[in-house]
Amino acid sequence: MGEYSTLRFSVGFLALIFIVGLMAGGAITSYLAIPQINSLKTENSKLRTQVSVLWGLKNIPCQNVTVYQNLTTLSHIYEKVKDSVVLIRVKISGGTVQGSGFIYNFTDNATSRMVVITNYHVIHNAISISVTFPDGEAYKAEVLGKDPYADLAVLEVIGVPEEKFKPLIVVSSSTLKVGDPVIAIGNPYGLMGSMTTGIVSALNRTITEEYTGGFAIANIIQISAPINPGNSGGPLLNYCGNVVGITTAIVADSQGLGFAIPSDTLRREIYALVTNGSYSGHSYMGIYGRDMDYETAQSMKLPVTYGWLITGIVEGGPSSDQLFSNDVIVALNGTRIRNGDDLASYLEANTLPGDCLEVTVWRKIGDSWKQRIIQITLGERPPPPV
Repeated sequence: MGEYSTLRFSVGFLALIFIVGLMAGGAITSYLAIPQINSLKTENSKLRTQVSVLWGLKNIPCQNVTVYQNLTTLSHIYEKVKDSVVLIRVKISGGTVQGSGFIYNFTDNATSRMVVITNYHVIHNAISISVTFPDGEAYKAEVLGKDPYADLAVLEVIGVPEEKFKPLIVVSSSTLKVGDPVIAIGNPYGLMGSMTTGIVSALNRTITEEYTGGFAIANIIQISAPINPGNSGGPLLNYCGNVVGITTAIVADSQGLGFAIPSDTLRREIYALVTNGSYSGHSYMGIYGRDMDYETAQSMKLPVTYGWLITGIVEGGPSSDQLFSNDVIVALNGTRIRNGDDLASYLEANTLPGDCLEVTVWRKIGDSWKQRIIQITLGERPPPPV
């Protein structure tokens, strides 16, 4: 009887050890697996971003346009594109806002999907959205994807007969030059199908909006074509009637000064916006600063009068312990950086999170300024404020 009790105790003790081992092993496995899962999620997000960029490079044509004014009639261009521009009405808690958009045929792997391109700020805080076509018919719309940092949104319109979709062709904005003529079509103050003309008056500008948390929207096209409230989200066209940008903002009390998101930004993001609902390819240095100017350079006894003066570093960010306050950035990967516009536009157009960036700075060491080349690994921009 004693031997049986001892045997029963031994079996029970071994079973208990086995169960405790399983629980401990499960806990350890979970502890080890969680970082791996998070790492896989991050890698998946990076891959989606890279696929979006590659999709854009493959699917959006680049076009050089030579304009002969006597052979180009604006009325012909208008007739060609007018049925592709829509009115967007958005119900928000404080009432209703209006904007513009245009039809785009998103094609991937021999399948196509008709969507509406507009600005993020048009649908920001939307309770409900409707899209009105040029014939006056209106339909419910839903947001497929959005990116506040590029002021872009993609809408899906519900229940529209296929024949109503008249997509525009999007071409690369990379060939645009200052002085090129452009056309803006939209719905200023709800006046559907209004057309204005002007020129590209500057490139690679930056603007900021309240919903970007202070981050710049980069690579902006500055235009002289008159745009007004309600134009936002409409197409900016070249003289072939193809999209080179999305009109986005005006400067209050200005005359003849507007801005547009370049089509290359749409090209880079559209795949991710349609398939994933968001875009996570905005790289991040984790620094604050301002443009260098002559007076500041003189007071600091700096050898150069251009660049971007660092005034603060985000603790734990990509640049912490590598860049310092009062460093002056003058080049990224060998490309001259004159100011914050140059810096933001270079990062947006040429880098992705995880890339290694070569930063050329002037740094004060002792009583003299020395030029240094610093390597940093770019992070991903934090999520925009709600």
